[in-house]
Amino acid sequence: MKHKGATMEYSEERINDLMRAYDEYISSCDYIRMPDVYNNIVNMPSRRFWVSDIRAALVVSAIIRGEAKLESMWPQKREMYLEIYNRVMALGKEYPEKSISELCAMVVVQPAPKFYLTPGSAKMMVCKARKRWIKEKWKRLRLL
Repeated sequence: MKHKGATMEYSEERINDLMRAYDEYISSCDYIRMPDVYNNIVNMPSRRFWVSDIRAALVVSAIIRGEAKLESMWPQKREMYLEIYNRVMALGKEYPEKSISELCAMVVVQPAPKFYLTPGSAKMMVCKARKRWIKEKWKRLRLL
C-alpha cells in the first residue's frame, strides 16, 4: 500500500512541476499555439526523473544483465531509462562501493533534461490540473 501512496505523491509533484513548465513557457510567448505549448513543455527540464528509485533500479539492473526489453517500451520511457542508466554508470565510477539501488536513488532525484512524456499526455495532465486549479480558485473567491 505504501508504494501506491508514493506513486500518488509523485503524480502530484510531477503535475506541479509540469504546471511550472507550462506557466514558464506560456509567459515567455508573444503568441500562443497550444500544440506548440505541449511539444515544448515536455522537452523542458524537469525537477527530477519521475520514476521511483525501485523501478529505476529494476530496469537499470535488467539493462546491465542484457535482459531489458527496451524495444517494447514507449520511446520516451526508453530514453528516460537509458539516461538514468548512463548516469548510474558514471556515478558508479565515482562511488564504486554503492549498489545499483543506491545509485538509482541518487540519480532519480537529480534534475532531468526533460519530462519524458508525450505532448498528448502532457495536454491531458495540464487540462485536468487547470480544471482543478480553476475550481479551487472559484471556491476561494466564494469564501472572500
